[in-house]
Amino acid sequence: MTSAVVVGGGPNGLAAAALLAKAGLDVTLLEAADEAGGGTRSHEALLPGLLHDHCSAVHPMAVGSPALRELELERHGLRWRLPAVDCVHPLDDGTAGVLMRSVADTARLLGPDGARYRALIEPSVRHWDTLAGEVMGPLLRVPSHPLLLARFGLPTALPATALARLFRTPRARGLWAGVAAHAFRPLNRPFTSAIGLGILTAGHAAGWAVAEGGSQSIALALEKALREHGGTVHTGVRITDHRQLPAADVTLLDLDPAQAAAVYGDRLPARTRSAYRRFRRGPGAFKIDLAVEGGIPWTHEKARQAGTVHLGGTVEEIARAERDVTAGRMPERPFVLVGQQYLADPSRSAGDIHPVWAYAHVPYGYTGDATEAILGQIERFAPGARDRVVGIAATAPAGFAAANANFAGGDILTGAKTTPQLVLGPRPALDPYSTGLPGVFLCSAATPPGPGAHGMCGAGAAASALRYLARE
Repeated sequence: MTSAVVVGGGPNGLAAAALLAKAGLDVTLLEAADEAGGGTRSHEALLPGLLHDHCSAVHPMAVGSPALRELELERHGLRWRLPAVDCVHPLDDGTAGVLMRSVADTARLLGPDGARYRALIEPSVRHWDTLAGEVMGPLLRVPSHPLLLARFGLPTALPATALARLFRTPRARGLWAGVAAHAFRPLNRPFTSAIGLGILTAGHAAGWAVAEGGSQSIALALEKALREHGGTVHTGVRITDHRQLPAADVTLLDLDPAQAAAVYGDRLPARTRSAYRRFRRGPGAFKIDLAVEGGIPWTHEKARQAGTVHLGGTVEEIARAERDVTAGRMPERPFVLVGQQYLADPSRSAGDIHPVWAYAHVPYGYTGDATEAILGQIERFAPGARDRVVGIAATAPAGFAAANANFAGGDILTGAKTTPQLVLGPRPALDPYSTGLPGVFLCSAATPPGPGAHGMCGAGAAASALRYLARE
């Protein structure tokens, strides 16, 4: 029987393993931590019954993921839950950009910018079921739907600050900048519109969903799918050298490029080894988990219903903060993402005490304490929020790295989304999943389409592995 070993049990490693097992391979997954899941883990960080997500929290790209759909995770207990409002971006004057599931509702709330927003987003949303497989895969390939992909892709090449000029109002520009800032890049760089447009399109098609019972439910469902098809999972197994691996016909690595280079060393082709060692990391994240009595008292009413709240002010302020963190400077007012997952999934709360998840963009390897900066941004748009906090736990960049080696320096995206790395992945190659070593493939978020709980990096690597086996 053809065999496969997958090293690393994040959502991409789990998806790759499950898809290979479904294809009939004998699959063994090896995970260094005591449980699989990587960034899709959840825990009771502060109080019994109060559930916080470790890293990945809101999943607009995962709900419609072709890989997760193929694995039928709903059969394995995964339930998606949607908030009443997807995302809110408040401003100091009391207004806010409001993102609803419906394009029409979002356009209406954007007022004079509504028509432009619809023109930008609606055509791709209408065809998202067809586009998803094109967008969430390697860019260097012959597309199945070139016209649709071109219509979606042309604006993605623009700097986010350039695309912001499409809008007239500060609230529309701020809303756009907040979504674009998910790229962890200076917003004046080319292709910084790509991740934002992908999130917006997928979100309108499927919603900014959370997983019922925490993001851990995604990992648990993937693991069940893997086991259903005969795969096995071994936790607490840290692989640092390829000689530790059992013999297999193919090996997939849910590792960042530096780890892959360390595991295989001189066995990798020299060009691959050099590219993996040069792979650029992005800024870090500093997260705080809060226990909040009665929820955060946002000034803007819609923010009290929103699963996600972006805090950063105007497009100019966000651009300045992102430029600073990329340059290694900690801004006084960092860009902050707040997750209120309990609004869609009340099972995460303990009575009137609610879990709030928030992180700031900080420089790579930041060793300071950003707790006060994050709380300051929350208080800026929700006066009195501090008085409702009854518990707090902080995760610095070093904490992210300790829990998941792919998150070195707090870089939770597994690599800077520079233009070359966004387009080509970890090395210049027609197959971004191939390591150049026969039978060995990279499947982490360093490969296309990048970070998220969508499993599509794993799906792409699994497809490459199956093509390799078919040629052998």
